[in-house]
This record gives sequence, C-alpha cells and structure tokens, in this order.
Amino acid sequence: MRIVETNSPEETWELAAELAGELGPGTVMALHGDLGAGKTCFIQGFAVALGIDEPITSPTYTLIGEYEGRLPLHHIDLYRLSGPVEALGLGLEEYFDVDGITAIEWAERAGDLLPDDLLHIEIRADDKTGTRTFRIYREGEA
Repeated sequence: MRIVETNSPEETWELAAELAGELGPGTVMALHGDLGAGKTCFIQGFAVALGIDEPITSPTYTLIGEYEGRLPLHHIDLYRLSGPVEALGLGLEEYFDVDGITAIEWAERAGDLLPDDLLHIEIRADDKTGTRTFRIYREGEA
C-alpha cells in the first residue's frame, strides 16, 4: 500500500501523472471518497499525463466519458446508480478488458461486478487544511 498526501490540485495532478506513467493497458482504478474529495481532480491530472487535451469533467449525468490519449481513458461515474443491478445494465464489464485504462468514481456501487485485480485509490480530504490523503493499493493489500 502507498500513502501520499497532497496539498493542492497541482500536487494531486503530479501524483496522478506519476501513477499514469506506472500503469498499463487493462488497468481498472476504483476511486473512493466523499463528494469534493478530489476524485475528478485526480482523473483530470491522470488524463493530462496520458496526453488527453480535452476537458475532463465528472460524467455524473452521462455516466461514461471516453477519451483518446497515449492510452484510451474510460472515465465512469456511478454516483447516480443505486447499486450493482444498474451498473450491470451499463455494460460496465466491457470496460475491464480493454486496451486503455478505466477509472471508476463511486466504484463501490458496482459491488461484485468489479475485477479482482482492481487498483483502489481512496481519497480523504481534510477540510481545514485542504490536504488530501491518498491510499493506493491492490485488492487484498488494504
């Protein structure tokens, strides 16, 4: 497990860029954190590191955003879903064996549909200091 603190959006982007350089095709990331914790900010930095130049916004209403860069990025937001049954209806599993990277916000709402080799990124925000604490680990390492 890796624990990293960031103190600004720029530092969050630096962490995301570092991770983007380490991960390869087929990686599925599950991002966990409260509203406003920094999940979308992290994905924005990740996308820039992949050479994606279009704006990345939270796909809360469209649910899935697809972007082309050095590796394709599939940005999925399950916030509006009630659980795994609705996630199944999205065809979520089609994004797990792709040539790109899949980043899922509110991934816990997909339940057992998620792959076993999932990379978890938990983000905790300290509202007083603005510090974000990232816990990055693979399934079974927590």
